[in-house]
Amino acid sequence: MPARGEARRKGCVYRMYQGNKRKNGNNEERRPERRRSPLPPRKIDGEPAEGVVFGRNEVRELLRSGRSVDKLFIRKGELQGSVNLIVGEASERGIPIIEVEKEKLDSLCGGGVHQGVAAMAAEKDYCTVEDILAIAAERGEAPFIAICDGIEDPYNLGALIRCAECAGVHGVIIPKRRAAGLTPTAAKASAGAVEHMAIAKVTNIAAAIDELKAAGVWTYAAEAGGENMYTTDMNRPAAFVFGSEGNGVSRLVREKCDFVVSIPMYGKVNSMNVSTAAAVILTEAARRRHAGN
Repeated sequence: MPARGEARRKGCVYRMYQGNKRKNGNNEERRPERRRSPLPPRKIDGEPAEGVVFGRNEVRELLRSGRSVDKLFIRKGELQGSVNLIVGEASERGIPIIEVEKEKLDSLCGGGVHQGVAAMAAEKDYCTVEDILAIAAERGEAPFIAICDGIEDPYNLGALIRCAECAGVHGVIIPKRRAAGLTPTAAKASAGAVEHMAIAKVTNIAAAIDELKAAGVWTYAAEAGGENMYTTDMNRPAAFVFGSEGNGVSRLVREKCDFVVSIPMYGKVNSMNVSTAAAVILTEAARRRHAGN
């Protein structure tokens, strides 16, 4: 037989449970409702601080590029693996290395994935269209250029620059207004490729195309309804124009181009993301340049 105090405690618990029971219209007992704890507030990422480059690959490519770096921030406790290589390269260049808490890095990088590493760098210098043509001449190659006509998403711009660098493009031309620029987000999306790519920022894309034509460069607008890219001759001095996410290549720019080329579609979806389309066209053009056909 349970002790008196124990029975009292059990009875108390039982009465509390009975008190929480409710009956519906059919006199059936319902289980007590549970209170749901409030959901944590959703984290809204901000913009990275001006001049910040973050991510291990991105910071390594930044150091290799020779661009001026003011400070290197390392998360406390991250001095291992590839971070040690980054710290070693920064030390050789005399760059101040500062260990900080994760919260500080999160704030600097606007909530982006920094992998415990961020650097404060000088703004990347833009070049001119003439500079891009000079790069091709120095390499002894026919000009190979990508033109962004109003790409607004910095992720798409960064991914396109990454594809262009992998394909051996000599330079990328972007407009000054109504388009994404070289923000920290774009640099992150490029996986460090922006550090090795010549980028010209121009006032007028159509005028830049005229300058390229005067230098003997053929221009190709990547747009639906054009010639099949696989049957179009692209093994020549070439600049490929990629339009905005919503509207494609603008009418004036398209009319300026020598060719309009399209990627043949064999599925039910009839379009690609602009950076994906750029990867397909630029790698095919690079293949032909190196294969000689």
